[in-house]
Amino acid sequence: MNAEFKTIRDIIARARASGRTALDEAAGKALLARVGIHAPRSAVVITPEEGAGHAAKMTGPFVVKVVSPEIMHKSDAGGVILNLAGPADVADAIREMSRRPKIATARVEGWLVEEMIPTGREIVIGGFRDPEFGPMLMVGLGGIFVEVLKDVSFRICPIDRRMAAEMLAELKGHALLAGVRGEAAVNQEPLIDAMLALGGPEGLLVSFADEIAEVDLNPVILSERGMMAADARFILMTEAGQPEAPAPAGAKDPLVEFAPLFFPETVAVLGASTKDVAIANTFIRRLKDFGYTGQIFPIHPKAAEIEGLPAYPAISAAPAPVDYAYIAIGARHIPDVIAEAKGRLKIAQVISSGFGEVAEGRELQADLVAKARIAGVRVIGPNCLGTYSPRGGLTFPAGAPTETGRIGIVSQSGGLSTDIIKRGQWRGLRFSGLVTIGNSADVTPHELVEFYFADPQTRAVGLYIEDIRKGREFFDLLSRYPAPKPVVILKGGRSAHGRAAAASHTGALAGDDSAWDALAAQLPVALVTTIDEFIDALLALQSLELRPGRPTQEVVLFGNGGGSSVLGTDAFAQYGLNVSPFSAEAMAPLAQMGLPPGTSVVNPIDTPVRTLQEKDGWIAGDILGHVLERARPDAIALHLNLAAFVGRGSVDPIGNLFTVIENAIHEYPDIAHFVLALRTDGSAELDERRRQYREKARLIGLPVFDEIAPMARVLSIMGHLERRFAARGQAS
Repeated sequence: MNAEFKTIRDIIARARASGRTALDEAAGKALLARVGIHAPRSAVVITPEEGAGHAAKMTGPFVVKVVSPEIMHKSDAGGVILNLAGPADVADAIREMSRRPKIATARVEGWLVEEMIPTGREIVIGGFRDPEFGPMLMVGLGGIFVEVLKDVSFRICPIDRRMAAEMLAELKGHALLAGVRGEAAVNQEPLIDAMLALGGPEGLLVSFADEIAEVDLNPVILSERGMMAADARFILMTEAGQPEAPAPAGAKDPLVEFAPLFFPETVAVLGASTKDVAIANTFIRRLKDFGYTGQIFPIHPKAAEIEGLPAYPAISAAPAPVDYAYIAIGARHIPDVIAEAKGRLKIAQVISSGFGEVAEGRELQADLVAKARIAGVRVIGPNCLGTYSPRGGLTFPAGAPTETGRIGIVSQSGGLSTDIIKRGQWRGLRFSGLVTIGNSADVTPHELVEFYFADPQTRAVGLYIEDIRKGREFFDLLSRYPAPKPVVILKGGRSAHGRAAAASHTGALAGDDSAWDALAAQLPVALVTTIDEFIDALLALQSLELRPGRPTQEVVLFGNGGGSSVLGTDAFAQYGLNVSPFSAEAMAPLAQMGLPPGTSVVNPIDTPVRTLQEKDGWIAGDILGHVLERARPDAIALHLNLAAFVGRGSVDPIGNLFTVIENAIHEYPDIAHFVLALRTDGSAELDERRRQYREKARLIGLPVFDEIAPMARVLSIMGHLERRFAARGQAS
């Protein structure tokens, strides 16, 4: 392939030497030929007579296209004429196009005379360079349909054959390739070969990522004669990326590198006041209240004591080296404060704003990072709120749970992080750690994700991200880490950039969130759109074991309230999950139970309050036993309307129901995920009762949701993650 690549570089170099920002079509097709993508015979001519002469040596019908560096979209300019029968028609077409207004005023370098491709299925294959994740590949229905139907699929490069097949299967028009209404299926293997030639490990988009900005092969024609590219457009890179500050030297063990952040034995606090209650004073007070057992060193240029603790004029004057510094002083002083701490400080979390989040602070942020690198200090932030680590006794919100949990969080928003901790706390979520990273000037999101991947305490990772910073390194971590954990991403600012000025169909079709959607489509990542979905998904991952060998699809819905069961079934269907009637074999023991009138056991299982009160609530265990033995679903989704139990006898079966579920989880550990929706009427009394039940549920590993629809959404996320882990296992 080296010789072919040299030829490709020569083609690109010649285009650049002539001042072009894109390859002309003939050069583009010559480039494609070097990677095995075929195009029809063609020739570039200057005059109508020369066009007729070349057509006489080829087989008609013909197409003629204008060749001009000033005309990117030839059809829009009237620069394409199809179905020309012979040489004379070719000459006439060239004369006619040369008179069209948009062509007559442009710099025309010639005319491409080409044999027309036999009719077939029209496909578009394209690529572009995403600013965060690098090269991406697109495939979809081509020709005029690509912009009308927008039936396309994206992946971050490189892809393999399995991913290419998945992309094609995602298309709404995939049936047109597979054969529909009596039409023969087309051979998709040449199309997959072409997708790999562009986006595979040695594809053009990967090997020439520094040269190629956008690619359009539109249309690519699939016919009984194989596959040919009817049109090829290559947009070249015009600007080199800005160099980043050099990374810290040497590969480090993330558990070692970030131990001072999550398990600090010494904490320095900069910005506390002797007169007012500044944010740094509040931080010291919350550390004490939280039970931090290490040493706290207030740093102040003049004070002898702050918050009852001895103060020191500089980090270098503290009585012991500092693991973690909480810095909330004026922004312009911070780079020098960190530089002065050389050898005495490991990690600094800069709370202060006024850095790269505003134009006038970008130079100051660069100075901060540069001086921290020289001093051997890793910087979290700036422009953030702090770190919460129950294991290390570190907190910034008040009243955060002290129990160590299984969920690791990275967040670019400090305020949203407080919501995640506190709302998650009431929902039963417990954390192994949460770091607010603000501008991510030094420590990037993927570095902290790698810590959580390596951390045996962490089971799943959640990210609130606005700017991923080093998207390619983040993608590589998720795709190459030997044993990744499920990742849930709440992405802010998915519509911030826009691609209105894109030069190709592919670039225009790549919406602002296409790279993130592709990330979730090809890796064990779930994208959510609200903080409630974020907490819901992590709540499930905290308790439920993913089963890649049997992804969640078949669900049994079990609860009280006929209308709720109907709406619940609709909700599961909306998320692609099945609430299917039981087989005769599974139904038989349920039908023989002699349950009270009004009970339905078909699936959904609809059990009125009277039924659930049978045997003081233990009847639910009998029902579940039959279901798990005979139906063996992927998930049991229970739902209870708490208001329906008010004033309905002396028996509250719900307490016993938790014991029933706990027993079922232990007795059938590999059969089904158990989830529960506890619905209330909004009254303070029932909301408080639900809160109490939530705590019981947390202790037995049962995720609890407020409604059926969020529960359905979470189980769909579980299924997605399970399928992605299964695919990853197949690939490895």
